[in-house]
Order: sequence, then C-alpha cells, then structure tokens
Amino acid sequence: MQKEYFMVLDTETANSVEQPLPYDIGYAICDRQGNVEIARSFVVAEMFLDNKDLMQSAYFAEKIPQYWEDIKSGKRELKTFYNIRKQLKADMQAYGVTKVGAYNMGFDKRALNNDTRYITKSFLRWFFPYGTEFFCIWNMACSVILNRPSYIKFALENGFVSEAGNIQTSAECAYRYITKDADFVESHTGLEDVLIEVAIMAYCYRQHKPFENSINSACWRKVQKARKEMELKQVFA
Repeated sequence: MQKEYFMVLDTETANSVEQPLPYDIGYAICDRQGNVEIARSFVVAEMFLDNKDLMQSAYFAEKIPQYWEDIKSGKRELKTFYNIRKQLKADMQAYGVTKVGAYNMGFDKRALNNDTRYITKSFLRWFFPYGTEFFCIWNMACSVILNRPSYIKFALENGFVSEAGNIQTSAECAYRYITKDADFVESHTGLEDVLIEVAIMAYCYRQHKPFENSINSACWRKVQKARKEMELKQVFA
C-alpha cells in the first residue's frame, strides 16, 4: 500500500489578527510517524520588500534583521508569492499530498487566502489546489493529548494558564508536554514552528485513539471541560 504523506505548514503574518497577511511561509511534507521528506522556508517578497509599513506591524517585527541573515545564508528563500505557491503545488503533486494541516488550520488557511487576494488583486482567490482536505493539529491535540489529567496537572504546575484562568493549549505548551521540557520557547518562525507541529501530530497518531481533526476554533474548550471533570472527581473522591 502506498504511503500517505501530509503537508504541515505555518505562517507568520503582518496586518491584523482579523486580516492576517503572511510574510513567512514554512512547510514540510511528512508521514504520520513524523518522518520529514522535504521542508521549505519562504519569505514572501511582495510583503517583505514592498510593504515596509505593514511589516512594521508584523508580530515579531524585531526579527526582520534575522530574516535578512537567514536569506543571505540560504536558510530561507526570498521568492515571489506566485513562485512560492507554484513550488508548494508541485511538492504536493510530487508526493501525492491531498491533506494539509497546521496547528491552527483555520487561521493559516484564511491568512494564505488573504495573501492570494491581496497580492493578485483578487485575480486568484484561493491559495490551495481545488479538492485539498484540511486538518487541524490543534484540534487533534485537544482531543487526545491536552485533555489528559497528566497534561492538565503539568500545565497547572508550570503556570500555563491564561489571564482568563483557562489551561493554555498552544503548540508551544503541547510541545513542552510531549518533550517534558517546560522551558521550551517556540521560535515563531514558519519552518521551525512547522517541525514542532509535525512532532505533535505524530505524537497524536502514536496514541492509537480516536480524535477529531476538523477545523474548530473552539477546540480549546475540550481541555477546560476535562479540567472541570477532573476537579469534580477530586471533590467527590
């Protein structure tokens, strides 16, 4: 039986949270065990070079000098959006990839469609090839890893709790848990974050338990529900 490959991607964006525009696109093609076949890191030329005002609004804008160093060293490729999209589609075709995921797939999908419309002035509307299936590693993690009592205890012991009092469910926290490294800090650069997400995805598959992987921006609620159930059991124990 032919091996199934997935694409896992991540974007770093400028502009607003509501209308994100990626300037950094990283992706990897891998199997469900987390073995990476190819990995690419692109800087979007139209955003990085031609939209300096927008780039100053970028999250982690202070990393712009490092991007220049990475481009010079060959760690990242500075390419036009058209050529990035062309390369991604070619890689998907070469490995027979039909399923694309990210830790917050709803955000990254929307961001890449925004770039497509912004840069092409809506000549193109959609970033991914027609028929692409999408999955969300965040939802996977909340379904099979982060809803465990052991993760909830780990999060509480290490202060991974939001200002609103919710257990945090970020990729950074998930990776901290599966590696048992509470001090790990996410890079917040496309490809580096992709490799973390690949590891989380593979960890989910290794549990051999059913999980949900659809795009669900409220998946974090599963973890809060599990926490309440755990606390009730402790009260009535």
